[in-house]
Amino acid sequence: MSTGVIIAIVIVAAVVVAAVVLFLMRTRGAQGGPGLKRRFGPEYERTVARHKGDTRAAEAELAERVERHGSLKRRPLASEARARYEARWAAAQERFVDSPQEAVAEADRLIAELSTERGFPEGGHEDRLDALSVHHPHHVHGYRRLHRTVHAPADGTPGSRPGTEELRAAMVEARGLFEQLTGEDGHRAPRTEPERTGAAGEPRGTQPAWGLGRRHVKGS
Repeated sequence: MSTGVIIAIVIVAAVVVAAVVLFLMRTRGAQGGPGLKRRFGPEYERTVARHKGDTRAAEAELAERVERHGSLKRRPLASEARARYEARWAAAQERFVDSPQEAVAEADRLIAELSTERGFPEGGHEDRLDALSVHHPHHVHGYRRLHRTVHAPADGTPGSRPGTEELRAAMVEARGLFEQLTGEDGHRAPRTEPERTGAAGEPRGTQPAWGLGRRHVKGS
């Protein structure tokens, strides 16, 4: 058999294999739509919207995220580390009253560090977001919003940077992911603040987690 014939056979075989792979991918995409929608929930809708309604493109992106990050093994968080992160988050909330921009910047850094400690990618921000969206699809948008407000460009004109209320809302929404990441298994329900006591040590009830109202923030 001549060299030319062998090369032709190899080329034809490669084309056939590529066609089969493409067909299987398309078939899996058509069948995997409902599964992806159930798995990603609100993240599915946001991805479709970002692709301007192109469901096929959105599902291909989400399927690729699952392929890359679905087998990620989350590392446990030691109780000492959990307490340290929670103390830092509480301090950032307190700082928000006087310095909203610094507080949200600290919260953004905190979630990045915490997610790395839990085993999520420590490289680029987008890669970290993709991995978080696979394992925490119902909470990743809060972190995305927080990061966007922290890094919003300023052109020097009034209103070019997020206002205090927008910063507050972003930090409140991002807390959902923070609480997931500090959970025993990475899935903990939102907590309430510790009970406050009166002068005689009597409980005065619990307060919602960081119910910071507009009137509590300077400059709002």
